[in-house]
Amino acid sequence: MSLTALFESQARACERLGSPFMSRLLRLSGPRLVPGHPVTDRLLAWEGDATALGAAIALRFAGALHALVLLRRDADLVAAYPPNQVGDTMLWRAVEAAMTRHQDHMLHWIDSAPQTNEVRRSVAMIAVSHLLAERFPGLPFRLSELGASAGLNLHFDRFALALPDGTTRGAKAPVLTLAPDWQGPLPPLSEVVVSERRGVDLNPLDPSDPAAVLRLRSYVWPDQPDRMLRLDAALAVAGPVVDRGDAGDWLARRLATAADGMIDLVYHTIAWQYFPAATRTACRAALRASGARATPRSPLAHLQVEAEAAGEGATVSLTLWTGQDEPEVFDLGRLDPHGRSIITSDPFDLRPR
Repeated sequence: MSLTALFESQARACERLGSPFMSRLLRLSGPRLVPGHPVTDRLLAWEGDATALGAAIALRFAGALHALVLLRRDADLVAAYPPNQVGDTMLWRAVEAAMTRHQDHMLHWIDSAPQTNEVRRSVAMIAVSHLLAERFPGLPFRLSELGASAGLNLHFDRFALALPDGTTRGAKAPVLTLAPDWQGPLPPLSEVVVSERRGVDLNPLDPSDPAAVLRLRSYVWPDQPDRMLRLDAALAVAGPVVDRGDAGDWLARRLATAADGMIDLVYHTIAWQYFPAATRTACRAALRASGARATPRSPLAHLQVEAEAAGEGATVSLTLWTGQDEPEVFDLGRLDPHGRSIITSDPFDLRPR
């Protein structure tokens, strides 16, 4: 696929997700990224899946530029970015010049996968944790997140979820409140207690490290300041709870120690697509082995919030092991990739089916 087609596809996704600036930037850039520049050549030589469902190289390119803006290292680029408004010619001139002036920065940024750590995806974790707490009353949670980035969504119990009936779920004194457009049945009101939380990432970001915070902020789209406010609120309470490593190896070690008397909740959000095939295989094996040891007093739950093939949303599905011969599988709905909206399945519960 050409860079023009790749960037056009990502531009359409950004448009659907409410970022006209990102859509415009990518549509301008794709056709103009011609061979002969080190940054363009790096993108053109990409091996493997470069699309939004793979390495997402268009987002890497845009993130590198936004980092320069946040650092205020390029005055022309800053002047061309929101909240400023300029024409296409001035915007492209600023981008093209920045690619050359900051070539090493661009190449370095492009070599690492995007790490958005979108906290609105915690909508799914808050809702599903209430479903699990209803089915297994009195049991606390042990959380394990794969592809956790800075671990912001490991702190979903510090957030609140505002529902259309005027009620909330989650923390009673939240650091931020998520208010998605909600369609479908609502989660029950249950008591959710987190006893332990840990995550893994190939390149974990320490929320106390300014360089890591810059990387997170660079993938918040420039014309969406509300997302930046949520990110900053989550960073204020997050701690370094993410280990560096391969998710498959880490999960095997993590689940080898039983979470006796706890709900073992393993989850990932828009991360599975970035795992190598061997890692996905190892994760499945670790889950099956631990699931075989699960009991009603120590259940294992695997929550997946992952992009659909069409790229327009994310499925919310849960696999639950409680000691039966086969796990229970629940299709719980669809979540907007940025957590702006959710459509829950009817019924929205974890009763055996």
